[in-house]
Amino acid sequence: MSEPLRISKYLSECGVLSRRASDEAIKSGKVMVNGHVAQLGEKIDPETDEVYYDGKRVVSGGKKIYIMMNKPVGYVTTLKDEKNRNCVTELLTGLNDRVYPIGRLDIMSEGLLLFTNDGDLANKIMHPRYNKEKVYELTVSGMVRNEIIEAMKKPFVMDGYTTMPAEVKKLSSDEKSTTLQITIHEGRNREIRNICEIVGLKIKSLKRISEDGLQLGDLKSGSWRYLKPSEVEMLRKNK
Repeated sequence: MSEPLRISKYLSECGVLSRRASDEAIKSGKVMVNGHVAQLGEKIDPETDEVYYDGKRVVSGGKKIYIMMNKPVGYVTTLKDEKNRNCVTELLTGLNDRVYPIGRLDIMSEGLLLFTNDGDLANKIMHPRYNKEKVYELTVSGMVRNEIIEAMKKPFVMDGYTTMPAEVKKLSSDEKSTTLQITIHEGRNREIRNICEIVGLKIKSLKRISEDGLQLGDLKSGSWRYLKPSEVEMLRKNK
């Protein structure tokens, strides 16, 4: 008998869902173990127990895959959308292996988005407590005063949690718009959009250009590529 694993961890390691998404799938009754509906927190033996997700058998093993995409505006960061909106996985043309996105970019945001079937690494990249650095280019309407930029650098209370300070610098500005570079370390849900709403800025575009040291570079919008071995190793060292 192998060491028991939580079902959510097993699904994550098999590249089916992230741990957070696995918990949601279990709560909604989409996961079965040996013929019964799985329970949140339930543990299994990966060698002997039969696990099914959405009616399909989940089997461990296979190579680990790491992908970078330049997500375009208009796509949701999910495997399947109940509202029938375009999903980022539709852009992974030519890929036969199953991977899932690490973290999220909302439908109106674009830029660097990572995919993998390596559950452990994915969890460490997207969980706020690991303080992974994420860099964005943000364009807002009008000319932004320096006092507004200073205000954006301060911690904010969001959903009862105080965020870490952001790093903000002005890249360009005129009467019509201002482009800023913002670095955050937690990536909480809609963090930058919430900051802009609090200080009264109207967002025109939001693009992630770097995550945990990886650079988007000149990857075209809607395109994807495999990470280089050196890039994967950098992510592992940054854990």
